[in-house]
Amino acid sequence: MNQDSFILERDAVMRPYTAEVATYCAPFSCEDTDLDEFFSNDAFLYETELLGKTYAWINTADPSKILGLVTLANDSVKAQFMANSARNRLQRSITNAKRGMNYPAVLIGRLGVSSEYRGKGLIIGSQILDFLKGWFRSFNNKTGCRFIVVDAYNNEKTMHFYKKNGFNLLYKSEQEERSFLELSPEEPLETRFMFFDLKLK
Repeated sequence: MNQDSFILERDAVMRPYTAEVATYCAPFSCEDTDLDEFFSNDAFLYETELLGKTYAWINTADPSKILGLVTLANDSVKAQFMANSARNRLQRSITNAKRGMNYPAVLIGRLGVSSEYRGKGLIIGSQILDFLKGWFRSFNNKTGCRFIVVDAYNNEKTMHFYKKNGFNLLYKSEQEERSFLELSPEEPLETRFMFFDLKLK
């Protein structure tokens, strides 16, 4: 695989992540304990219970290697429960006549890129996000879906990744988000809610 000209659409194939795929392919690891545990054990249970569906991007040059995994679920952004500032931030690109209390969204529940490929000049994670943006804008999107949302790990690296891929923080400050979540002072803010507006190019 040429790292300088890697194109996910050309150099990988997307498949539903089934037990058969997991058995055939080499064990997946993104060197994040929580994500590795989820993809190894919980992803299949989530699908059985209709709580989420996981997709794998498999290296066409070596079909035993999984490049990345993503788990998606239906969600909604509940504007009626937001502080005015956050609601205004979310709704500013929505026509007044269509502003409502809830907006359909797809949730990125988990996203992991194999540690074997991450950090080697490849932009697999960003290309997976680009694919998802196109997928939910295209005719293959079977229902209305305005936003892609994610509860991103509250660390600089993860938030920078989503920001550079066009995602915005719903709450401008940690304090604003902590207040909305009614966290006590000693409770950590482990994730930040971020959104991507599919209507915007």
